[in-house]
Amino acid sequence: MPRPKKSRLRRVLVGVLAFCVGLIGGGGAIGCCVFSAPGHSGPATDHFDGEKFSNQVPVEHAGFCEFLGWQLTAEPGAWEDVSDAKPGQKPPARVGKGELRITFVGHATTLVQMDGKNVLTDPIWSERASPVSFAGPKRVRPPGIRFEDLPSIDAVVVSHSHYDHLDMPTLKRLHAAHRPRFFVGLGNRQLLEADGIDRVTELDWWEHVDLGDGVVVHSVPAQHFSGRGLCDRDVTLWMGYVLRGPGGVVYFAGDTAMGPHFEQVRQRFGAPRLAILPIGAYLPRWFMQRVHVSPAEAVEAHQILGAEQSVAVHFGTFNLGDDGQQQAPEELREALRKRGVDAASFWVLGFGEGRPIRRK
Repeated sequence: MPRPKKSRLRRVLVGVLAFCVGLIGGGGAIGCCVFSAPGHSGPATDHFDGEKFSNQVPVEHAGFCEFLGWQLTAEPGAWEDVSDAKPGQKPPARVGKGELRITFVGHATTLVQMDGKNVLTDPIWSERASPVSFAGPKRVRPPGIRFEDLPSIDAVVVSHSHYDHLDMPTLKRLHAAHRPRFFVGLGNRQLLEADGIDRVTELDWWEHVDLGDGVVVHSVPAQHFSGRGLCDRDVTLWMGYVLRGPGGVVYFAGDTAMGPHFEQVRQRFGAPRLAILPIGAYLPRWFMQRVHVSPAEAVEAHQILGAEQSVAVHFGTFNLGDDGQQQAPEELREALRKRGVDAASFWVLGFGEGRPIRRK
């Protein structure tokens, strides 16, 4: 059954506590700097002032009063605990050159298989998106693929430092079990290396690294922010990724609001064969629109990119906004209908479902 809505007072108290420990937006800290990332040191650029990073389109972060206003007026949608959900089938070991396959694991975690390479996006197998096991957003359903059923992982791409995207326990498990290459934004390498993870490559926007077998990993801009504690807001870089190989172009948007980066990706790489786009944690709009696209905006991004196939992520796993568990997929379908976009071109995969991307 759907979870009953919290009382307004309880929601406000819990929300204030979450804000004070940095859990808003996927971040988290107990004490000011306990969990904060060390940050990046380097010359100033058009998106780094020597201390902090910024978006291409400047945006002012939400303050405590705005956050409190959200908590006081929130109308959260229904969420159902499906912790007994069965995992999906074990993915194939690899796909061949020119072939492309995606498996939706949950939240922003997908397995992209292309040209003999296996790549995970923002992997999280932990029970909570938090630095501690007793507090923070808790998953309502298990990962769609068991960790033990993963094929050999060649690379892991991490879009930014928020706990629902950079999950250290999962990264440590992957390092121990698979020894993949890890790709992160500027300022995040020290964070991983402090936990014994090596083979970490930091990237700035528009930088790239050869992964082998003709596959190249490109870092691309996103419209978002970063932070793991109360002392490291925007000291590490957030981003999306493009994987480019014989199998075509795969675009993973990471966590993002609307911005010029969708058109920039199209101009630099051409229309993606596959775009992985977030749709959830988008309500209330007045609060979330600076950092998260809505389902309707995801459809707009799909059109701007000219993607042959898009796949929805960032929904139905962690309750991070006012949108209900099924609301983002439902609104996505309605947005596709209103814009006259073929629904078959923008999949909402089941948790653990994998599909090949056919040439069009």
